[in-house]
Amino acid sequence: MSTTDPDQTAETPFADDSTDGARDDARAELAAQVELLTEENRRLRREYARARQSRYRRTAYALAAVGVLAAVGGVLFVDGRDVLFALAATGLFAAALTYYLSPAGVVAADVGERVYAAMAVNEAAIADELGLRDDRIYVPGGDEETTLARLFVPQRAGYEIPVDPTAPIVTGPTTRGLVLETTGTGLFGEFQRALTGDLSHAPAPLAGQLSDALVEQFELVTSAETDVDGTEGRATVAVSESAFGDVDRFDHPVASFLAVGFAVGLGRPVELEVARGDGRADWLVTCRWSLEE
Repeated sequence: MSTTDPDQTAETPFADDSTDGARDDARAELAAQVELLTEENRRLRREYARARQSRYRRTAYALAAVGVLAAVGGVLFVDGRDVLFALAATGLFAAALTYYLSPAGVVAADVGERVYAAMAVNEAAIADELGLRDDRIYVPGGDEETTLARLFVPQRAGYEIPVDPTAPIVTGPTTRGLVLETTGTGLFGEFQRALTGDLSHAPAPLAGQLSDALVEQFELVTSAETDVDGTEGRATVAVSESAFGDVDRFDHPVASFLAVGFAVGLGRPVELEVARGDGRADWLVTCRWSLEE
């Protein structure tokens, strides 16, 4: 009676027989699906940004009209001239601010959550189909915003992080897995542009910067409290009332932003874990990194 190694019988797109044409076709098809999902996500963001910009401009036109009418009224009605001129100045000034400073890239929470939810379901399904592990490794990359960090989802426990991958699916002997752009990378780029000082490279102050951005800059959560242990290579951020729903989903913007931030700020790969809160917060987002150089 013989036993069979489950690893030898399990058929996944990452099986070791690289000459199998059917598996190569499946791998190519999955890679194309990932690319299509990424492009569709970008397109939806651009379309919504244009719609949002149009709305702010209509508001600016309305404020400008109020300002002009008030100015005309100030010319015609002497008794109320001071009030009308003040109203005109306020309206025109508000119109200028609304027109030129409208946040074109801001996405409403409900719309953004729906877009993210579809992406999370699809990418999680692809990861399941490929037989990947639950590990989520955020790896720092290049200087371009799209390559600041990538998400690596390995297939095997004894994995090595791929170096400069050129495709979403990597099939090296020790680097088999999925490499994706993250939802947190764009957010981190915006965060860096808004920083008044330098990005910290020490765990505790970096955690403070990232947590403040989640609450104050992006308003993705209502509260974020940090617990950092630099000697263990761990930072936990307790967050509440996520604008994008459950934080334990695939590459969630809140967790992804924190993982990308630590990966870039510390200059080393970060392993992400998300768990439900202990009563004081809704979710606990934990980032771990190696202390070895």
